[in-house]
Amino acid sequence: TIGGDDTNTAAADLAAFLASNNYGLTVIGLPKTIDNDVFPIKQSLGAWTAAEQGAHYFWNVVAENNANPRMLIVHEVMGRSCGWLTAATAVEYRKLLDRAEWLPELGLDRNAFEVHAIFIPEMAIDIAAEAKRLSAVMDKTDCVNIFVSEGAGVESIVAEMQAKGQEVPRDAFGHVKLDAVNPGKWFGEQFAQMLGAEKTLVQKSGYFARAAASNVEDIRLIKSCADLAVECALRRESGVIGHDEDKGNVLRAIEFPRIKGGKPFDIEASWFTQILAEIGQTKGTKVDTTH
Repeated sequence: TIGGDDTNTAAADLAAFLASNNYGLTVIGLPKTIDNDVFPIKQSLGAWTAAEQGAHYFWNVVAENNANPRMLIVHEVMGRSCGWLTAATAVEYRKLLDRAEWLPELGLDRNAFEVHAIFIPEMAIDIAAEAKRLSAVMDKTDCVNIFVSEGAGVESIVAEMQAKGQEVPRDAFGHVKLDAVNPGKWFGEQFAQMLGAEKTLVQKSGYFARAAASNVEDIRLIKSCADLAVECALRRESGVIGHDEDKGNVLRAIEFPRIKGGKPFDIEASWFTQILAEIGQTKGTKVDTTH
């Protein structure tokens, strides 16, 4: 099986069924999900590439900031319950900013191309406080750029829909259909009014990023995982191939009963704390997304 948390937890059910009924079938899972949210796997296949590609995507989108006054651009990144990809995409994008040459006199000012806010599911969002901070950014740079996980703010959106008596659409796994509730649009509407934006642009990089060919780092990870998958299959050892965070990050066939989706991003990670400090955003309180 090749996929994310739903794929591999379904594979775990299959493996358990086969074992209880004495079927001689080996089940090997490969954790391919750009959300990077599978317990206890350190790094899922494709996540590094998706972050890099999402950064390139926004690099082209953000150029619209010179086309309109008081421009609000919302970049929605995939990640239902894990903000790792949104945070990592912001980091990769800022590397592009670091490598660029700027000419403020002609409107090419880094401040206008900067990431001004990052909203992820694991971090509480004080919309009023952020609106006040971002209003100052809008007044100074004439634009605001927000990176938001597709799962950020979903509970607030669902509560709003239910209060209006609207049906909340869900998929076969019981998850809220994110494309239907449209968090990026919701954030755009919330902040556009508070910031006095004259135009709001909401762009989603998900399908672009996850369809990209693997970068060098992912190719290396994929090859090592695939090689071990074959070895495990030949010796009839079932499990999901990955670096096991509970066993010293050793690459091994992780037992299916230990596989679980929805692993949250650690908002205390030093690189995330650093980027928030650099963009002037206060880190919100931690939110439990594992439920």
